[in-house]
Order: sequence, then structure tokens, then C-alpha cells
Amino acid sequence: MKIIHTAGAMLCLGIPAAGFAAQKPKQEAPRPNIVILIADDVSMNDFSCYGHPVIKTPNIDALARDGIRFTNTFLTASSSSPSRSSIITGRYPHNTGAAELHSPMGNEQFTVAELLRKSGYYCGQAGKWHFGAGEIGGPALRGFDRTGGSVQDGGGESGSKRWVEWLEQRDRKKPFFMWFASHDAHRGWDNDQSLPRYAPEGVYMPRFYVNDAQTREDIACYYYEVSRFDYNVGLVVAELGKEGVLENTLIIVMADNGRPFPRSKTRLITEGIKTPFVIHYPRLIQKPGSVCNSLVSTIDIAPTLAAAAGIEPAKTFQGRSFLGLLSDPSKKFRTWVFAEHNWHDFEAYERMICNEKYLLIENKRPNLNAEGAIDVMGGGTGLSLLAGNRAGTLDSFQADIFVTPRPEIELYEWQKDRDQLDNLASKLPAERKIMLDKMHLWQQETCDNVPENLTHDWYSRETLKKLPDYSIRREMPGAALAANMTTNPGPF
Repeated sequence: MKIIHTAGAMLCLGIPAAGFAAQKPKQEAPRPNIVILIADDVSMNDFSCYGHPVIKTPNIDALARDGIRFTNTFLTASSSSPSRSSIITGRYPHNTGAAELHSPMGNEQFTVAELLRKSGYYCGQAGKWHFGAGEIGGPALRGFDRTGGSVQDGGGESGSKRWVEWLEQRDRKKPFFMWFASHDAHRGWDNDQSLPRYAPEGVYMPRFYVNDAQTREDIACYYYEVSRFDYNVGLVVAELGKEGVLENTLIIVMADNGRPFPRSKTRLITEGIKTPFVIHYPRLIQKPGSVCNSLVSTIDIAPTLAAAAGIEPAKTFQGRSFLGLLSDPSKKFRTWVFAEHNWHDFEAYERMICNEKYLLIENKRPNLNAEGAIDVMGGGTGLSLLAGNRAGTLDSFQADIFVTPRPEIELYEWQKDRDQLDNLASKLPAERKIMLDKMHLWQQETCDNVPENLTHDWYSRETLKKLPDYSIRREMPGAALAANMTTNPGPF
């Protein structure tokens, strides 16, 4: 099947039926077990092995000491369901047909779980699901032998309480793939006291927030949930060790998007779009405790898992395998990574491109502010910022999320400018053009477009109350160009 890309009359290749065929493993050696542990709403710097000054994550730190800590792994979206759909399909959000929050993937999509299951793996999912609405019988469920363990299904407040149970009760005649996704550290907070809690007076206070009791308590609660995620990671690792399968299990610890705070979740700056990424796999990692600084996209996870299992990647995957980085983490991998911000409670259309030096964002809705998601602004930190904005007491750093119009183009030296505060778009015209041209090529090749009638705000940005447009969906980015059917990966 071929689909005509109306912009520039470019041909977008359709998803081939061959991409769904079961693949036989190439190798005779025992195939690795695979466990992905996904935190919900945690930024890259919020594990202690990434340098957080307060949060303690000893179990993840131990995996990093014996594995590899990746420092430049980029998500494709800083929103939960689009990001998760992208990870499991190895495709960009607009190519899954589920670019907006809570939107479901179409049945034409194919997941790495399906690929592994058809090649003989036992596949289980426990904890938070969140691949969009209308999931019964959908493509994500097709790949798993067993699913469940959410908050509503015995998973507890963390969504992690059934992870070990799923391991114990699996089919032991097969290698296994487990997708363990926590509800931590998504809002709202609970009052669990099973682990030590953090004191509000001891939190690290970002300069972008109001330094008041409400914000400090809010941040302390977040710290607790990050540590609870770490605790449950430790239980899984202990079970794998007890069963004697840890050596042959490829473990990935990561998050789906940035922390649920302003200037993080939904944002395409690094606090929103970079994920912690720790891999533990003793059979391939030759230098335990290594750090890999290569650019990696989360669309590369699915083909990497296929490669580890000795299976040909599905033709639908847009990413590439980075398995070689496990034996040599000093290798260069990607030149470019891309990400997108579509509707997440509020109307949005932003695209991001990043290389080793520059990060560029193009904003097609510069008239709208950058508050973030409804849960972000409805939490203690967001409420303090909203109150300060109404009272006119915020400084320029705190008030930035409310400023309009916003720049249409932002360009940062992101390695030097860690908070992305110095917009170089007007100062570096040559670099701006190179980045924009490459991003527009990516959009063209992957059949992305800017609909005139995007989904509007569902909530007031001032009061956070529901608006008349609540629950009304409009045109999805890429839908007019059948982006869900293209297999073109775009620039690498």
C-alpha cells in the first residue's frame, strides 16, 4: 500500500502485512528474559544515580553500578499515553494514530510484545496500562498473555504490588517479557507510610517555583513516590535473583515523561523530554558501571529488544537497535532525535529536534501559554504559581509559564544551558536553519502535519474548570496524511 503525502507529493509507505508475521529466532543460545520497569512522570535527574541531591533510589543505583546508565535518552512525547504507545510500537506518536493524551492506537498497529509473543515469549503486563481509551481487544492487549495489576486490580496505590506475583506465576517453559508500569509518581499523592517519608523543609527548591509550605509539601510527596518506585524495582530484582535468572534478564528502568510539575510534564525542554534510562544485562555489558552519552530515542527500544531476542525487527518499527551500545557504550549512535507535544488537557502543537549540541522547538500555537497539564497546575506547586500570578508577586522565572505570546522558534545549547533559558534562535541563524530544515524533513517523511482544527482546551487555564469543549476531539496530527500507515523512519 502506498499513501500520497500531499505536502510535497512525497510517497509514504504503508504498513506491510509482512510486519505482522511471526519471526523465528536466529540464535541457538538461550534467549534473554526482558523486564521493562516504567515510572510514571519522573524526570531524568530524579534518581540518585543521576545526581539528585535528596531523593534516594538505592535499588536503581545498584542496577546502574552493575549495568549502564544512559544520559541522553529522549522520549517522543512528554505525555503518558502517547509516550507509552510510542515505546511499545517503536513508532512516533503521530504514527501510532494516538498522538493525543488518552487517544487509542488503531488495530493496524503492531507492538514489540506481539513480536516477542509470536516468537515464543511469555508476555505479561502488570500495573498502569494507559495506552489510550478503547483498549479492549486493541493492539497493546494482543501482545500479552496476562494483563492487570492496576490500582483497581490489586496493584495498590503504587500499581506495583502484583509485579512479583506475575513473575512467580508465569509459564516457566518460555523466556519472558514483562512490562511493569508503576503509577508512581503520578498525582494525586497518597498517605502511604510504609517507607520513610521526606521532610518538606529538606527538599531541593527549583527557582521556577514559589518557595512556600504548599510547594515544599508537594515536592516532598513526589520524592516519596519516586523512592517507592525504586523499592518495588528492588523487589523485582530480588525475585529474579532468587529464581537464578537475573544474569540472563535484560532489565530497563525508565519513565514515560517528565515529573508532574511546571516546566517538566508536557514540555519539550530536557526536564520534560529526557528520561532516566538504566540497563542491566550481565551477558552483554562488558564494563559494569559504564555511562553512555549517545543520543537514543525511545522508538529504538522495540528494535533493540527484538535484536536481543535474535528476532528480525518488525517492518513497522521506525527506530533502530542500539544493542551494540551495551558492549561498547562509547559508540556514537544517533545524530538526531525528535519529539512532539500535542493536546494534553490543553491545545498544543510543538515539535522538537535535538542533536548533540542544539535543541530546537517549533511552536505552532505561540498564542497559548505553557502551563502544562491539568494535574500539574492543580497540584500544590501549580496552585501556588497560579495564586502568585493573579497577585502579581511572581518573579520572571516563576511567571514564565504564563507568558504569551511565546517564541515560535526556540534554539538552545542544551548541554551548556541546562534549564534552556537562553534562546539563541535569533543569534544563530545558520544553526537555526539547519535544525529547522532537518525537522521539517522528518515531518514530511513521517507524514506529520499541522491540522487547522486541533483539539481545543478542555479546561480553563485560569480557573482549571471544565470548558464547553470538554471531551470534544478534533483533528489528530498526521490523520489527514494517514501517518498511522507509514513505515518511513525519517532522519537518523
